[in-house]
Amino acid sequence: MTEKLYQKDVNMTRTSAVVTETDVDRDGSILIALDRTVFFPEGGGQPCDTGTIGGFTVTDVRERNGVIWHKLAGECGLKAGSTAEALIDWERRFCNMQRHCGEHILSGAFFKLYGAVNRGFHMGDEYMTVDMSLEGDTSYSEITWDMAIAAERLANETIWKDLPVTAQHYATKEDASGRRLRKELTIERDITIVTVGGQNEPADACACCGTHPTSSGQVGLIKIYKVELNKGMYRIFFEAGSRALEGYDSRYDVLTYLEKDMSAGFSDIIAKYNSRKDKAKSVRDRLYKLTQETLSREKSELGAALASGTAVRHYSLLTLDDLIGLGRSLEGSIPGILYLVDDTSNTVLLFSDTTDCGRMVKENANVFAGRGGGGDTFARAIFSRKDDLEMFIDAAEKLRR
Repeated sequence: MTEKLYQKDVNMTRTSAVVTETDVDRDGSILIALDRTVFFPEGGGQPCDTGTIGGFTVTDVRERNGVIWHKLAGECGLKAGSTAEALIDWERRFCNMQRHCGEHILSGAFFKLYGAVNRGFHMGDEYMTVDMSLEGDTSYSEITWDMAIAAERLANETIWKDLPVTAQHYATKEDASGRRLRKELTIERDITIVTVGGQNEPADACACCGTHPTSSGQVGLIKIYKVELNKGMYRIFFEAGSRALEGYDSRYDVLTYLEKDMSAGFSDIIAKYNSRKDKAKSVRDRLYKLTQETLSREKSELGAALASGTAVRHYSLLTLDDLIGLGRSLEGSIPGILYLVDDTSNTVLLFSDTTDCGRMVKENANVFAGRGGGGDTFARAIFSRKDDLEMFIDAAEKLRR
């Protein structure tokens, strides 16, 4: 069994320890166990600590049958019986403590306000999520954004009060009976109850094996990003601690950029954005109408030109999709080959009722450093140079004749 020093003092960052066992992981990495450790192993939704042992980098920490195994990077000279200093990455530990305790506080706020029960928790790289079930209070049928913001406010008020955060250990479930908990205990022994505030009226209290700061004020900040319906529950996306501040900073940078770009202040940036959006829609509508008029005119002119068998047209303002639609609309009236050229990409589209377009491209495009393909009535060829495209069209016409 490994002595878990992080349960006695979450602020302890280093200790001297004796290597009790060594092993090799499935990927060939060295695993070592210590008689005592400051390293928290992954568990309870919280990532493990990282750091060094005897100067060797610790990349992963897991608990197995009461023994905590530390995975090391590279070669390791530590042997059973060796004494080494174990040192955690405190910045990572404190960040995880802030985030995990923030989840407790926010879950407690949702439970207190709406009877919502936390049925799933994940600490991701970009944000955290909790899945809230409204099974605890049937008077609520959904969690709206306004409800989430009210819970966020209550959670931050808990932080501002700087309430004590305590972790009490119980040998059995019976020993912990009588405690007011947000969720019923599902484990029978070796139980830790984390409480935010006093035991009589806690902001939150539930079983947890993770590490937490000693006061709610150390969490700093909680911010909800969005709420989504997920498998009959409501998934809350949020952050806490330094991660929440970083999120504010990045969003404020975006807001500052938009204010400058739109020559707008904070109070009128939404109005200016909506004005720009309306103008952009008007331009898109006019462009669509103009494009349709152009395509209609081109269809008429090409129909007349194809009476002689073949037509070549160059375009720079119509998209490839527009040109494909134009060519398709003329199928059944193309006795020769219709070549529609997109000058912006050096792409030529071939349409024909009588000539195998795909075969024409396959057998001749590569002669002029082109590539492409297609079927009997429609194909396309792409070239790096305009001159090569023109030579391909000339060669195709000669072969067709």
